[in-house]
Amino acid sequence: MRLQNKTAVVTGAASGMGKAISVLYAKEGAKVVGSDINEEAARLTVEEIKSAGGEAIAVKANVADEEDIQQLIDKAVEAYGTLDILVNNAGIMDNFEPAGDITDENWERVFAINTTSVMRATRKALQIFLEKKSGVIINVASAGGLQGARAGAAYTASKHAVIGFTKNTGFMYANEGIRCNAIAPGGVETNISSSMTNVNPFGMGRIQPGLAVNPRVGKPEEIAQIALFLASEDSSFVNGTVITGDAGWTAF
Repeated sequence: MRLQNKTAVVTGAASGMGKAISVLYAKEGAKVVGSDINEEAARLTVEEIKSAGGEAIAVKANVADEEDIQQLIDKAVEAYGTLDILVNNAGIMDNFEPAGDITDENWERVFAINTTSVMRATRKALQIFLEKKSGVIINVASAGGLQGARAGAAYTASKHAVIGFTKNTGFMYANEGIRCNAIAPGGVETNISSSMTNVNPFGMGRIQPGLAVNPRVGKPEEIAQIALFLASEDSSFVNGTVITGDAGWTAF
């Protein structure tokens, strides 16, 4: 029970890595606030947690909306009295567009969900963490935030930004009892591909050779184990850095 008496907010908790993290955190004793734009699916995650004896609530939130972020953290505190762990997991893919094919609309949408939401949720959580001199922030980045050929230009730039933001935040608040780290998953079995609507043939053609050297696709539960390590005291000396979970894909 490595997260006993801790309260955790997990965005994108309805499926994939967010669901796996939520379920594992609850199993380890955390009170989980599972957030998703799909409220019905988030409630299913909560029901699974409760049926296993855990404690959780579902909160509908569009992470691209500042008001929703505010309400999400406020509801967590209202329900459980405080916040100890923030997992910024919600994200979307682009359509593998290279720079010359990006529209402003798609660029802004990808950044709003993948990057700006991370900043806003962190900013809100820091109000609580600074007061109590304690808190953990975990940002789900991507192997695409470490390399240049795992997605299109918008997604790649958005995840590079998350990693930079993570390192800066971890360093800035290191003396305040607050840690901020990122996870960079490789290919994982999630439904994020459903956010792709019209794959760019040129961009996909350029990415394809790299996909062929991926050792294997991971399970959401494998990423959840990394998130548990980073949320627990087992990682008390780990701050402002990135843990890659990709079976060695980026080693090539």
